[in-house]
Amino acid sequence: METAQILALGREALLLMVLASAPPIIASLFVGFGMSLFQATTSLQDSTLSVVPKLCAAVLALVVAGPWIGQQLSRFATQLFLVLPEVMS
Repeated sequence: METAQILALGREALLLMVLASAPPIIASLFVGFGMSLFQATTSLQDSTLSVVPKLCAAVLALVVAGPWIGQQLSRFATQLFLVLPEVMS
């Protein structure tokens, strides 16, 4: 197997990692921003107030995007296992 193919697999793995982690991170970002606005308007200074909504948003995003993430990880793992004999030789 050529070096270019191995680099392409590595690049695809990194891109898949970013895409798989994006839904919970983006959901937490928006909920955290909303909670910060709420805290600023109500003058609440409790830093732990935004943790639970961000956690719930991340879990909800994983539940919603979970099948897609699983499908993409399964596709990549299948592709990797098919290419593995070429790498080992």
